[in-house]
Amino acid sequence: MIPNGFQYHRASNLQEALSMLAKHEGDAKLLAGGHSLIPAMKLRLNQPAHLIDISRLEELKGIKEDSGMLHIGAGVTHGEIAHSKLVKDKIAMLAEAADLIGDVQVRNVGTIGGSLAHADPAADWPALMLATEAHIDLLGPKGERSVAAEDFFTGFYMTDLGEDEIITRIRIPIPPAGTSTSYQKFMQPASRFAIVGCAAMITRTNGTCEQVRVAFTGVSDKPYRAKNIESALTGKSYSAESIEAAITGAAEGVDVMSDHFASEEYRSHLARVYAKRALNAAN
Repeated sequence: MIPNGFQYHRASNLQEALSMLAKHEGDAKLLAGGHSLIPAMKLRLNQPAHLIDISRLEELKGIKEDSGMLHIGAGVTHGEIAHSKLVKDKIAMLAEAADLIGDVQVRNVGTIGGSLAHADPAADWPALMLATEAHIDLLGPKGERSVAAEDFFTGFYMTDLGEDEIITRIRIPIPPAGTSTSYQKFMQPASRFAIVGCAAMITRTNGTCEQVRVAFTGVSDKPYRAKNIESALTGKSYSAESIEAAITGAAEGVDVMSDHFASEEYRSHLARVYAKRALNAAN
């Protein structure tokens, strides 16, 4: 299909983008990489009258370390994250996951901010944001605010991002020494979206799991922390036996999706399988 007609605007800075959003209140969308918005427009699932291009804003670029946090601009592409030495050195699973997104064209144009704003239940970044306890910084007409990842994703394609706000950056605490991470996913082969994806982060001392964070995407209508797995492993030795015992409740307490890719039963099974793979790989 062909999208409805729209007017194209290119913002020269963040404040101009905010002004454009306010001017066309409720009838404008931000365009960064476009890999989520443009397909929706082609299907006429989204029909904005105005597109505001923020893809060239330097304010949304860059990856840096500051005050114990990894700062990633909302306009940073998946490919830039995948190839960042800083990301690989500090939180390796972010680069690992970025390299699994789409194909090379998608990775070179699609942005982390756009993915988070779209909040596709099968997208990779939401689970990683939960597992790393990231903060998502937003800018709106009332100024800046920061939202914890656990509060950002509110439902099926729904977030705490207001229509008049822009994601500016993601801030992720750099984990302490002794922390290992892994992201594993069972992907739909054509789109490479996650039918089930699992992010695991484990901090150990002398073989004991001091802190465990496990998060899923693709299982339910929004990403979630598997806190039953986390509590089952915390304080235990890191071993095949403790992991096997912990993963049994991978999909407990959530409404598991069922669609033409995977039934509820199969997704629940995959959640256990990929939790085990992620936890074993985080060694």
